[in-house]
Amino acid sequence: MPPTDQRTAGHPFLKGMYDDAYYPRRLVDKGREILLRLCERIEADRPADLAALYVLTQAATDEFNELAVEFLAAGSQMETVAREVIAEDFWFVATAYGFADADMEELIATRDW
Repeated sequence: MPPTDQRTAGHPFLKGMYDDAYYPRRLVDKGREILLRLCERIEADRPADLAALYVLTQAATDEFNELAVEFLAAGSQMETVAREVIAEDFWFVATAYGFADADMEELIATRDW
């Protein structure tokens, strides 16, 4: 089920990656799906505090870690631009769901990209 929050449902996730032909669109689509699933999980689980939010965001980050392998196999990678775009969207999700005090680095602490 797609997110019900209008801010997240209508957000152009990973726009900077979609705008750059270096990133295979089918893989960017997978990244967008990871972020949409994160929104769905937040709506379903309603994390009570930052620690609970970080569990959800770090699980999504782990999915991006797996996706990074697919980017490499396709002749692309999650380099500086991609890292910034992805991190900004994690921050967007956190703030959209009321966690403006979330630490950006903690949101994606498990990243290896």
